Amino acid sequence: MSDAQGFRKVALADLSDDIGVYALCDLDGVPIYVGQSVDGIRSRVRRHLTSARSDIIANRQVDVWEIAYVWAWPVRDQADIEPLEAALFQRFDAQKPLMNGKVLPQPATDIAEPEKQIIQVIEEGERVRRLRPDQRLERQIRQYGILVDYILTVKSAPHLKRALDAHFERLVSYHKTFL
Repeated sequence: MSDAQGFRKVALADLSDDIGVYALCDLDGVPIYVGQSVDGIRSRVRRHLTSARSDIIANRQVDVWEIAYVWAWPVRDQADIEPLEAALFQRFDAQKPLMNGKVLPQPATDIAEPEKQIIQVIEEGERVRRLRPDQRLERQIRQYGILVDYILTVKSAPHLKRALDAHFERLVSYHKTFL
């Protein structure tokens, strides 16, 4: 097990395994994906980060290299999960487009947001190294190309094109920072 995998394993041990909603956040702490888990947040996030049974990774929507933080909102009642996920999706997607497969509707009522747990899943020195404009731009170009290829050769679907659009916005931002 590499040091990075060891760090992630220890960090994830502190993540709640209650049911609820989570956000995968990039190196800047900006949410890039919002999801839910009825089996336990830690278990679901672990599958994302190891690419095991994770559609968003298999479909090339999210690059695990960019994920530095996980935010979690554990809930007691399963009925609270979907409205909370929709409310968080709407808030974060309005700030910067998420790479979720589907657009979640605005919840019908205001949602009481439970306490948020924040876990850093890569070591701080590695996070800072990855923030270098040359590192991020090169990686984003590669991820963009991988997703374009996936859309052209495997599956052309609206949710993947939406993720591609979010990647393009990030690519432009990283390009400007690089220059």
